[in-house]
This record gives sequence, C-alpha cells and structure tokens, in this order.
Amino acid sequence: MLKSDLINILVVKRGVTQKQAEATIETIFDSMKDALCKGENIEIRGLGAFHVKHYDGYQGRNPKTGEVIPVKPKRGILFRTGKELRDRVNRPELGGAKPSQSEGEGQGTPPVAAGA
Repeated sequence: MLKSDLINILVVKRGVTQKQAEATIETIFDSMKDALCKGENIEIRGLGAFHVKHYDGYQGRNPKTGEVIPVKPKRGILFRTGKELRDRVNRPELGGAKPSQSEGEGQGTPPVAAGA
C-alpha cells in the first residue's frame, strides 16, 4: 500500500476532498517524523509502536583491507506490532495473509531418509 492509496481510502470512506485527504495524511506523517527525530516513541493502539533505538559507536573493520574504521553512534527506528494486529495477520479468515505453499506441511517432495 502506498501513501496515495491511503489518501484515496480517506477520500472514499470519509467523503473529504483530495486536497483535504492529502493534507491530513501529510500532517499525520510529518508529526510522526518530528516525534521520532526528537527521540520520542509513538504508540498506536491496535497497530503497534515505533521506538527509537540508540546504537553506540564501535570500531569496525574494512573486510577487504583489514583497516580499523571508527563507526559513529547512531539511532535507528524499530516497529513492533501490537497484539491485535499480530493476531489478525495470523488468522487468514479475518483478512490476514495466506500461508505460502513452502510454509505448509505435507506439501512438495518429502524429505529423503539418511542412507537412502
């Protein structure tokens, strides 16, 4: 799903204009970006939470030359799904993802016994 899809859903389901929908989505995303840049966590009940994780600096190594390279401290963003979303994704009858054929048991070629 793209940002434009979210805008179109807002237009159809809420009956707002395209410009109003774009402004709403942009405001939400900009607010989220600002909060994360300030190091704040974002929690959306039923969906999940965004967390800012701090990574310490360390001494890395160039694998080609063996040269020691200092790696600066940095921050990353993690997303952890909420229980409600996790449960919904794992229950296909409620609109969740269907398991791929490789995930199912008893499909494909059975394993060969050792020494056969």
